[in-house]
Amino acid sequence: MKSKNELTKDELEKREKRKLAGIYRKLDKDAKKSVESLIEEAAFMAASLYELRGIINRKGYTEEYQNGANQRGVKKCSEVEIYNTMVKNYMSTIKQLTDLLPKEAAKEVEKNDGFEAFVIGRKD
Repeated sequence: MKSKNELTKDELEKREKRKLAGIYRKLDKDAKKSVESLIEEAAFMAASLYELRGIINRKGYTEEYQNGANQRGVKKCSEVEIYNTMVKNYMSTIKQLTDLLPKEAAKEVEKNDGFEAFVIGRKD
């Protein structure tokens, strides 16, 4: 099995989609239709966050800029801004998904929603 660092973004997205689909496999057909697009978005964001994290680790948190001949300085890296926005959206999507689970399953997912593994995975 490949490590996270060896996977393409598409492979990471598919892995996340399988993981989330497994959590919601026991829902009835109507509920499954409701979660399919949320699962797609959550998987995309998880893969994108991993990719952005790699870019941030390589480039750093800041970048130099120059506006015209006389104005230059250092600003927050654009990838950091995208990452911060996307992580908020990811957490919101995961919360929406968790809210759609039956209470028993939601408690189990909250114990292990994958976020801790996601954060720990930064060390891969």
